[in-house]
Amino acid sequence: MSPPRADLSIVGAGLAGPLLAILCARRGLAVRLYERRSDPRAGAAPEGRSINLALAARGIAALERAGLMAQVRPLMIPMRGRMLHERHRAPVLVPYGQRPHELIYSVSRAALNRVLIEEAARQGRLELNFGHSCLGATREGQLELRDERSGELTRLDAAPLVATDGAGSAVRTSLVDCGAVSAREEVLDHDYRELTIPARAGKHALEMNALHVWPRSDFMLIALPNTDGTFTATLFLPRTGGVSFQSLATSQAVSALFEREFPDVQALLPDLTAQFAAHPQGRLGTVHAAPWHVGAEVLLLGDAAHAIVPFHGQGMNAAFEDCVALDALVAQPLGWAERFARFEAERRPQAQAIARMAIENYAEMREHVRDPRFLRQRALALELEQRFPERFIPRYSMVMFHPEIPYAEALRRGAVQQEILEALADSAPGPSGIDEPLAARLIRERLPLIGR
Repeated sequence: MSPPRADLSIVGAGLAGPLLAILCARRGLAVRLYERRSDPRAGAAPEGRSINLALAARGIAALERAGLMAQVRPLMIPMRGRMLHERHRAPVLVPYGQRPHELIYSVSRAALNRVLIEEAARQGRLELNFGHSCLGATREGQLELRDERSGELTRLDAAPLVATDGAGSAVRTSLVDCGAVSAREEVLDHDYRELTIPARAGKHALEMNALHVWPRSDFMLIALPNTDGTFTATLFLPRTGGVSFQSLATSQAVSALFEREFPDVQALLPDLTAQFAAHPQGRLGTVHAAPWHVGAEVLLLGDAAHAIVPFHGQGMNAAFEDCVALDALVAQPLGWAERFARFEAERRPQAQAIARMAIENYAEMREHVRDPRFLRQRALALELEQRFPERFIPRYSMVMFHPEIPYAEALRRGAVQQEILEALADSAPGPSGIDEPLAARLIRERLPLIGR
């Protein structure tokens, strides 16, 4: 016999799912959450996901809304900027911003998930169901589940249903199959593979408070710190071609690549080839789905609706913003159809904007950070931010440190600011190194006050 119908059902207890469940349970809704994996509180390891994530202001704002920052803060390692590792040069730290609070944080996915699950379990009107695989959903909100322990199949009326089951969403796939939703994945021609740089004498082998980047034009290696003294290093390479994952078919080829391109990292990885062979090769892509909702019955949220590539560190942060947006609509006296429709109208432009900026940031990280013109313009942008802080904020800073500025507005203002930077770069500099009258005129004419 099917259980009594909940006020809201959620599929997927990765990160967005439990946060949304917490927020909605606190609104007085009876929430039922389903997850394929076993309960992480029992010590189950994450399956096939990146070990750590970048937490920035938007995600922090959502966690503060849920009252969870006291539990999350001990998990966070502040990163002040990108530590660039060029060939034959000493590493150079390029700060993310120019104010003390302009940091991003490395956080363990598994540890953050556990905090969210533990808080969800404390909510009186929230039921957690682990070991239940979603096999699909209908446009009417009928949910088909398989109990991973018994193999028993269950079909229940779960509407209103929110799918937070990730980029490979089973709910989205089933809605596509029945013609309720269309979706496509724009697959990047670069893949990734993760490696672990071990601690040395219990300490980090590299500067702890930085995101390390080895930019190599068409590919790159990055490393984020973990609280246990290790780093999670991620190699991004073309799938095929000269220097590619296809070309790394032997241990000798892997060693040769690192010896040539990343000798400092090779020295920190005594088991490089064993790790490389053991760790899976991951795919990168952007999910485009339309619509995100079917009437009052089903809504796609987070990666299930709009998965993006990881190069701006905003996938989790954008999904957490989704949760806050839907929570605000739950607080209003609206029906679920209107809530879902308003949610999509509000969040779709933001998802499209950050998806575009995430892809653009890949080119910046692996190539543009080495370009003298790019570095000059970045220095100029920081100077203009100091002089016109209510009008000019670098696009990266708008995305990472200003949750009050929507992604779409950051994209729009960023394009205008780039045109201003180009104009100033081509103008004759004044005594301060900037054509100050031109800068003041362009900024006041083209950039209204933030929030106006």
